[in-house]
Amino acid sequence: MDLALLRTFVAVHRAGSFTRAAALLGLSQPAVTSQIRTLERQLGRPLFLRQARGVTPTTIGDELAHKAAPHLDALVEIAESVPDEESPSRTLHLAGPPEFTAERALPALTALTGEDGRAYALRASFGTAEEVLEGLAAGHHDLAITTARPRGPLLTATALCDEEHVLVAAPELMKRLGGAGPWDAGELAALPVVEVHESLPLVTRYWTAVLDTRPAASGAVVAPDLRAALACVTAGAGLSVLPRYLCAQALERGDVVALLDPDVPPLRTYFLVVRTGTLALPHIARAHDWLLRAAADWG
Repeated sequence: MDLALLRTFVAVHRAGSFTRAAALLGLSQPAVTSQIRTLERQLGRPLFLRQARGVTPTTIGDELAHKAAPHLDALVEIAESVPDEESPSRTLHLAGPPEFTAERALPALTALTGEDGRAYALRASFGTAEEVLEGLAAGHHDLAITTARPRGPLLTATALCDEEHVLVAAPELMKRLGGAGPWDAGELAALPVVEVHESLPLVTRYWTAVLDTRPAASGAVVAPDLRAALACVTAGAGLSVLPRYLCAQALERGDVVALLDPDVPPLRTYFLVVRTGTLALPHIARAHDWLLRAAADWG
């Protein structure tokens, strides 16, 4: 049996789509379709049921994938582990939210590049959770960090870390409320809001979890970057909900203050996501393990 046909079959099985598998393999969709039909003719059985959106494996298809995928992954691992002294090691393409990737992930991974920059090559892309996962599924990235857990067999997610959210504002702004707090939702509604989107996703989630209501104010400043939001809060533009790792130094300096101290602060989980089977590739596996170890110190 042709290994190239099996490789294409496993890619379709994991992707659930001829189109996505073609993107991952660098082939055209007709080429993928032709290879699957050839394999089905050789076996004398259908491997997939064609549907309006993608394909579903038959029982025979599932059985073949279960038998073939581990061996194909092992072959890929062997091929990728052969050193090439004339070129640097493989480039890792990482994608994730701009703030977390810049502040957490990239500084951790730069230790892998070595003193001469040739031990590991890094390329970073930023985007929303949807954009990052779509790019990963299409083969544009090797490793993705996202707050959304993907569904389906194509992508495999591992919990990376939790981030605590803090309600903050500049000390001068708090003089509008008077007193030393704590303040209720009605009092806090008198302050302008700094957010990353018009829908106020972080503030709304915080209000719902901690104050059991929804924010009444609209965004006074909306900027799609948490670092910009922190700068605006520090300048007195309004209150905001920010991850503690991002505003910890500002809190220590007194540039901003935490307005509430809930017993159970809102948390958001980050996931480390790869295309299923690609952890057999040494450069991806190493970065994946390195980030998981680094995240243990990000509490």
